[in-house]
Amino acid sequence: METIIANRPVELNEQGYLLNMDQWDKEIARSIAAEEDIELTDRHFEILDYLRTEQEKGTALSIRRVGKSGVVDIKEFYQLFPNGPLKKASRIAGIPKPASCI
Repeated sequence: METIIANRPVELNEQGYLLNMDQWDKEIARSIAAEEDIELTDRHFEILDYLRTEQEKGTALSIRRVGKSGVVDIKEFYQLFPNGPLKKASRIAGIPKPASCI
């Protein structure tokens, strides 16, 4: 379905994830994060960039993999993206919901 985020039309799936990663930018990320009551900082963007890079490589993302990445530990990941960090961070990063998320 097409919707407007950050004053631009984007395609979302039924769960609110971007269908086209190329439509993502920092303004779209900020808008999606605001829906989740998250104000993005540079630290958030470091993690979002990591997730996007891993997605582009075809890496299957999981909380465990992110925690072992050296980019962020699991405790900080939960602090930055509370209540379902990988699911929320993936949506904000403009990547598909990881298979490990229910």
